Amino acid sequence: MNQPAARKHTALPKAQTLIEALPWLTRHQGKTVVIKFGGNAMVDEELKGAFAQDVVFLHHAGLKPVVVHGGGPQISKALDKHGIVSEFKAGLRVTTEDAMDVVRMVLAGQVQRELVGLLNQHGPLAVGLTGEDAHTITATKHQPRIEGELVDIGRVGEITEIDTGAIEALLADGRIPVVSSIARSQDDHHVYNVNADTAAAALAAALDAETLMVLTDVEGLYEDWPHSDEVISRLTATELEKLLPDLASGMVPKMEGCLHAVRNGVHTARVIDGRVQHSILLEIFTDEGIGTMVVPDAPNHGEQGDAA
Repeated sequence: MNQPAARKHTALPKAQTLIEALPWLTRHQGKTVVIKFGGNAMVDEELKGAFAQDVVFLHHAGLKPVVVHGGGPQISKALDKHGIVSEFKAGLRVTTEDAMDVVRMVLAGQVQRELVGLLNQHGPLAVGLTGEDAHTITATKHQPRIEGELVDIGRVGEITEIDTGAIEALLADGRIPVVSSIARSQDDHHVYNVNADTAAAALAAALDAETLMVLTDVEGLYEDWPHSDEVISRLTATELEKLLPDLASGMVPKMEGCLHAVRNGVHTARVIDGRVQHSILLEIFTDEGIGTMVVPDAPNHGEQGDAA
């Protein structure tokens, strides 16, 4: 009697997708990934939910995600509500003492709490902290140079030191740290607003992370913007350094962060499109990388052409 032919199972493509992720799962096992959460992904409800799912997936897949966030849109809205005018100089928010109180409240009391809540819908995983906690980030007053002059922009900080002790303890305990980008100064003990891209890059380097991922509202770094929307999929630290002077101001802290990370021991830094649901998973577990990846100048053998 003939055996019936094996049925075509509709779920087979799902199995195929899971198997495709296997080499990446093996490669990233136990590695730290620092993810800077920002842009549209912070304000769109569906993207927020998908982001939380991605981070929890990374955790359960054996990686160690650390999330760093700012909160530009939420801060602007809250300052407006308090009657404080938002002003920017050299691409940085002028942060008065009153504005700093609002910034701190929004970052640590609103944005962070919401993100921790979304992650913790999947289990007791996320723990929120700010750069102030356990001296995680120490800063000094940052004065940008505009037309040759040093300009006072208030409580905006430049990172001087990172202490990863609290974050490492949380990772060892199987938690997902969620870090707000504010810091305390050793000089005057004031609290400072720190650029979240810069903070994520500094933490990635200090944690010896495998990867820094920066979510943006663009597809990646464009080859010849605005004349072309061709995305550069991969470039070395030196190639990036040459491009920096000509980049749009919003991309500068992101790309400077990527450069700092790969020059300080992080294997890859990527700018990815946070408007695409599950962009983090696509970038880490497939060879269809969807952003711009920056690698050190002399990558190890085996990392050449590596899309993950």
